Amino acid sequence: MEARWEHAFITGASSGIGEAMARALPPATRLLLHGRDAARLGGVAEKLARQGRAVAVVAADLATEAGRQAAVGASRSCPIDLLVCNAGFGALGPHLQNDPTAETDMVAVNCMATVAISRALLPDMLARARASGRRCGMIVVASVAGFAPLPYFATYAATKAFDLFFAEALAEELRDDPIDVLALCPGVTATRFFERTGNAEAARRLMAGGHGHSAARVARDALAALGRQRVLVVGAGNRLATLVPRLAPRRLWSAMAGVAMNRWRR
Repeated sequence: MEARWEHAFITGASSGIGEAMARALPPATRLLLHGRDAARLGGVAEKLARQGRAVAVVAADLATEAGRQAAVGASRSCPIDLLVCNAGFGALGPHLQNDPTAETDMVAVNCMATVAISRALLPDMLARARASGRRCGMIVVASVAGFAPLPYFATYAATKAFDLFFAEALAEELRDDPIDVLALCPGVTATRFFERTGNAEAARRLMAGGHGHSAARVARDALAALGRQRVLVVGAGNRLATLVPRLAPRRLWSAMAGVAMNRWRR
């Protein structure tokens, strides 16, 4: 792969799509990796460094203002030209039964961190791109869940709708600037995501049935799509699934999705 990017900052890189994105970038790309779990993040960085990669890390909880500031502060020392806003998590279950802190932290990590970090980094990224004559890039990891309301996954789906719309709007605002913006919308992916939702077994069954993708595939597709399109829904099945809520009446879709999600979470 051509070393298009010189310095990449990836949030949520201690596992899953974030880690896969780091591995998919060419060896010449210097990496700044963020994660909440310092030990796991250090393990990923060590493996990449053994391959001859230049890797720096920042361990921070993006649900907090201090954590978001720590992530931004670490990035100031690197001339970032690729920003991947990947950090995120979901909580499956009725909104009124989910842990209230988890619900608000979900909004902070999935939405506020993306806004805060991009607002802090993009001005300098664009200035460097103009000065060098090279384009910079930004990938916002949304989800196929962001295309419609999902009962029993209400807050998560809403945060991913935010990410999707934010990235699309930003791409239009910056259409005349030297930057490529991509909203990445994977479906079920082989990551640790469903462990945190408490529904790992259902996700494993979907993967075994051929209804999901590897994190490596999602990362490769995203990097290939950046600069070629603004929204990437990974996989033909997922693309078809995103059409249904756009064609069906919203209330009918919500009712059908509620039945399916309630059954799935059990």
